Amino acid sequence: MGEHHDTKRLTGNFPCEEFIRFLNMVEARVPVGKLVDVILDNYAAHKHPRVRAWLSRHPRWVFHFTPTSASWINAIETFFSALTRRRLKRGDFRSIVDLQAAINRYIAEHNSHPHPFVWTKPVKAILNRINRHAEPTE
Repeated sequence: MGEHHDTKRLTGNFPCEEFIRFLNMVEARVPVGKLVDVILDNYAAHKHPRVRAWLSRHPRWVFHFTPTSASWINAIETFFSALTRRRLKRGDFRSIVDLQAAINRYIAEHNSHPHPFVWTKPVKAILNRINRHAEPTE
């Protein structure tokens, strides 16, 4: 969206309410008439009845959920978790440019000592699981 948003305001005891406050914040900033596609994990707050009700009142929004069995996402989530903990969590960014610079520095540092992701589950076990679930479900 090209601007800084203070997510520290988004705190509370009910994750679905916090998520709805976030959606409302984004809704207020996205120009009228633009479609909003959102990619989400399967966190319960994202599928809560209150969130579904919000979504039904905002037809320009479309939620896309990642597969629950997408193990490759674990590597991505791990990377973003480390980025958040090591660079962003206690950062003070006065502009989107400052935030982008911090992210780019972290990526450059991370990539200066690369090591490949190694699957820990044997290939045979993965293929056996796929074969067990190969039949379409109704």
